[in-house]
Amino acid sequence: MLSIPSSEAGADSAGAVAVPCMRIYCEPLMVDRGSGFAADYREVDAPVIQLSFDYDGVRVHSGDPLDRVFCSSRSGTSWVARDRQVEARAQYLLESFGAVELACLGDYATAPGSGADYLIHPGADVHALCSFSAYAVPQLRRMGWKVEIDDGYPYRVVGGEVPWYADIEPEDGADWFELELGVEVEGRRINLLPALLDLIEHSPGLEQLDRLNRRFGRCVALPTGDGRYLPLPPERLETLIRVLLELYQGRQDPAVLRFHATAAAALAGLDQAVEGELRWCGDTDICRRGEALALRAGRAPVAPPQGLQATLRPYQETGLAWLQGLRAHDAGGVLADDMGLGKTLQTIAHLLAEKESGRMDRPALVVAPTSLVGNWARELGRFAPSMRVVAMHGGRRHARWDGLSRCDVVITTYGLLARDRERWAEHEFHFLILDEAQAIKNPRSRAHRAVKAVSARHCLCLTGTPVENSLDELWSLFDVLMPGLLGPAEHFRTMFQQPIERQGNQARLDALRGRVAPYILRRMKEEVAPELPPKTEIVTPVSLRGPQRELYESIRLAAHADVRNAIRQKGMAGSTIAILDALMKLRQVCCDPRLVSVPSARAVERSAKRERFFELLTTQLGEGRRVLVFSQFISMLALLSEGLLARGVGHVALTGATANRQRVVDRFEAGEVDVFLISLKAGGTGLNLTSADTVIHYDPWWNPAAQDQATDRAYRIGQTKPVFVHNLIVAGSVEERMLALQRRKRHLADTILGRGSGAPLDERDLDALFAPLG
Repeated sequence: MLSIPSSEAGADSAGAVAVPCMRIYCEPLMVDRGSGFAADYREVDAPVIQLSFDYDGVRVHSGDPLDRVFCSSRSGTSWVARDRQVEARAQYLLESFGAVELACLGDYATAPGSGADYLIHPGADVHALCSFSAYAVPQLRRMGWKVEIDDGYPYRVVGGEVPWYADIEPEDGADWFELELGVEVEGRRINLLPALLDLIEHSPGLEQLDRLNRRFGRCVALPTGDGRYLPLPPERLETLIRVLLELYQGRQDPAVLRFHATAAAALAGLDQAVEGELRWCGDTDICRRGEALALRAGRAPVAPPQGLQATLRPYQETGLAWLQGLRAHDAGGVLADDMGLGKTLQTIAHLLAEKESGRMDRPALVVAPTSLVGNWARELGRFAPSMRVVAMHGGRRHARWDGLSRCDVVITTYGLLARDRERWAEHEFHFLILDEAQAIKNPRSRAHRAVKAVSARHCLCLTGTPVENSLDELWSLFDVLMPGLLGPAEHFRTMFQQPIERQGNQARLDALRGRVAPYILRRMKEEVAPELPPKTEIVTPVSLRGPQRELYESIRLAAHADVRNAIRQKGMAGSTIAILDALMKLRQVCCDPRLVSVPSARAVERSAKRERFFELLTTQLGEGRRVLVFSQFISMLALLSEGLLARGVGHVALTGATANRQRVVDRFEAGEVDVFLISLKAGGTGLNLTSADTVIHYDPWWNPAAQDQATDRAYRIGQTKPVFVHNLIVAGSVEERMLALQRRKRHLADTILGRGSGAPLDERDLDALFAPLG
């Protein structure tokens, strides 16, 4: 930018100096419409500059043709030569700020007698014209220019740094607040919210405003109501708008912004957004709560409850602290950790902490898919044995209603919650836990309506996929979790979903993320890998439905009858083969009905576990993982191979019939394929497959040691990545009951085969294994 040093200011022999002077005002100009017809003009009131130069008190117009100026001084009068070089440099400087000489604009015509020399930013809007007032004028004055701005000039700005204020007042009730935000100018408060909310609703977008100001100026102008504007840099306005979007619930009162208490965390961003002094007025308690939530208060260390029968990993301790912090601020949350990071354990620790503190004077209600009810009961019994747990599931649940209030944790399913909705409405709960909370992603579903009807002090959602297909799924979660946080559904679609999904609006995406961020804790495996154990076991339940479920039940009834008959005739010791054969048929039905050699199985075409396997495998491959798949049944591996070929997934297989074991191992280790199908017997020993980081056990085996050996093909010396082990089991079936027996009788397989030192298998164990599907 060009300046004019005083040493070059154009002194004559008498010492006269040329000082640039300009007057800024508006003047009617005639603008050519460009229609092609002669004299087709329209009149506009345009911002113009009259430029002159002061020589010892005598002003001469920049366009005056005179070469000399007649000046008076104490020593007398004399003619002073104009310094054309300095005047030209001043004109160049003015033009560098965006002023254009009218003589160069053929489309503009001045009226007779006009003194205008320059037009400020031809075609610019109020933002660019105020930018000239805010940035060009102060710099020219600092360079020694004399600048006059007419009182009626419409693009005057508030100069200097001004203090901001934020006034928060509660509405009727405790959940809603009103915010007024503005600046204090000359002792007067000026509310800027009307202008800011108008930008949110009607502006072309912050990105477009930013591009416009890069072309014409450096600010966005907000009217102050006294004929002036407050200039804000686009980047500063963007931060401010983003914070206000986090609070915005729709325009109602043009002078205030109405927000729900659940959005209070966004208030913490106002201090940073205004980049200066911000004076808080009114209800400052909501500000402190917002700051605590924004900082994720409660993530300071929290001692695990004394009754917890587990050692929490560091990231799980962080999760517990976060959950406790939300509860302390009466806020709900979404624990969205990646699969396998222990969402259930963290939740159990949280509930046990509530019980030990004495706050849980009512039961906690856990709502889960049917396949996870047994898992919750087992995990609660394992990690928190002091808690009284009841599962409201199955036909006998009605007999348990009277004892509900005496329990610590009640477990039920989404389906039963909807079916028994009136009965659930009779009870109040301390906590509502929604496992696999994506089950309520449709706000019109029975499950969603049933969950909303539950009366609970606090709510927690557990899901690794808060958003699967569309942002309205996120709204549906928070409609249950923290009603009001995201506003009504229609407002959410207009303000967030449509701009983000259809237009890719980054500002709205940032605002939405900012609004929900304090209430979502999401950790991926990679983020917490240093804290993970070398091997993470994950049980993935699958539910049987339709013909496959009917086939299982028919075989179960016949097999159980045959086993009982064998035991009556030969006793337990002599019935081992009959027992194993019956159990194998049930396990085959769980894997795929095509494995079962009975006529009724031929009509069953679908396998729930096979379908779940390919969903899981697709996810793992999409994350760049390399997978080992184990099964006891070679025929099952053949079916999986057919499915992989149909999907175009390269793979290798290893069974007892494989002629060249090392060749298939080398192909996998060389990275030619990412999936390795292995029979449990053939691949249990003698393999080093450390390039794999994921193991899938398609079907569980009696002896967990055999599965551990298979898993150790990937988890062994040389492995540099955490290994994740997925166990697919059919919920409520013989597979799930096998897992329970594995824990209770570690050497179950050896016991059945008549060797080993484990506790003997009794008829009660058999009845459990052959029980109906849960």
